[in-house]
Amino acid sequence: MDGLATTNLLLGTMAAVSLLEACVVIGMGVVAWKEYHRIRTLVADLEQQKLAPTMMRVNAILDDLRGVTTTVREETERVDQAIRDTMHRVDDTAVLVRRTMRVKTIGVVAVLRGVRAAAEHLLRSRHQEAEGHS
Repeated sequence: MDGLATTNLLLGTMAAVSLLEACVVIGMGVVAWKEYHRIRTLVADLEQQKLAPTMMRVNAILDDLRGVTTTVREETERVDQAIRDTMHRVDDTAVLVRRTMRVKTIGVVAVLRGVRAAAEHLLRSRHQEAEGHS
């Protein structure tokens, strides 16, 4: 029965080792769960203390940026419209100046053409008289 005692001793040793392994696995599970809980609490605290205020500041900055962008867009459109209006007024003024100058100078041009025609006529007449006397 010596063989049976050895077998029982080996089986007992294996059972003890299995029990020890089970205790180690359970202990590791408990430690892992505690660490997980500690890390989760740490992340929640970090999120509450650091990330949430930072996100609020980022959101406030983004809101301000949206407001500034909207204001810039509106002002740009207003300036573009003002430039377009000014260009139209300049074009209208140029047309009006051309018309006014044309109306005011047409009389002067007519007089100058008349003077020119009269001068040419007098010069031709004198030239013809001069040729006729020669």
